[in-house]
Amino acid sequence: MYNVIPSTRNEVNLFDFTSTKKYLYEIDPDIVINAAAKVGGIHANNTQRMDFVLENLKINMNILEACVDKNNIAIINLGSSCIYPLNAENPIKETSIMNGKLEPTNSPYAMAKLTAIEIGNALSIQYGHKIINLMPTNLYGPNDNFHPTNSHVIPGLISKFHNGKINNQETVQIWGDGSPLREFLYVDDLSHAISYIIENNIKNSLMNVGSSEEVSILNLAEIIKNVVGFEGVIAFDKTMPNGNNRKLLDSSLINSFGWSPKIGLNEGLHKTYSWYLKNYVNLRV
Repeated sequence: MYNVIPSTRNEVNLFDFTSTKKYLYEIDPDIVINAAAKVGGIHANNTQRMDFVLENLKINMNILEACVDKNNIAIINLGSSCIYPLNAENPIKETSIMNGKLEPTNSPYAMAKLTAIEIGNALSIQYGHKIINLMPTNLYGPNDNFHPTNSHVIPGLISKFHNGKINNQETVQIWGDGSPLREFLYVDDLSHAISYIIENNIKNSLMNVGSSEEVSILNLAEIIKNVVGFEGVIAFDKTMPNGNNRKLLDSSLINSFGWSPKIGLNEGLHKTYSWYLKNYVNLRV
């Protein structure tokens, strides 16, 4: 049985090292799961570049530095599949890290995440900490950010199609041409992966966590359109960037330890839209 201590902005200011260290020493955890980050979709990453690199660097530096004198604390550091090079061979293996140029629209965020991995490695080598860096694929699910322009693709599409439905729009416009292939993981599956790693004392320093289920943005849009019940037409704004043409993680390493995802894309999208209707929409009525 775990005693999980969730920490939000109300409990600790991760932009401030003194506050971060004080909080860490007060709760004195056995394990720190670093899930804190400034995140967003392709538009937010590309237009708020300074914010993304600085805020994520501050968060990760403060958390990891606060742990220096406590090598009894195990650290599970959540990164992102965007750390891998733009032209990495798909499915992308963990060994592809630092082997090429990053995708330019989200390189500031990727650099901050890569820096966290490097700091963690240094912490492990110099001070003896146990650190596991998990690189999840694109996550979605309850409590996501459903902003129509600054969110990730799934919550953004849910918001667009829902608004299109209630406003009787004839068309919902989507960025890019719909051709890129993407992989998505329901957030509960990542939570299960983390608990599985802890319970089975898995010690690999870098592991991908994905669904191994690939879908084009066009097909994803059509699925979400049906889940939401939007009856209009999907249009694509080809003046907006596609991002990477394909980004599929090789999750064979974590799969070899016995973990696999349980929630498929269609089920996960229905769960997410149901949560959106009960929580997000009602909060804004």
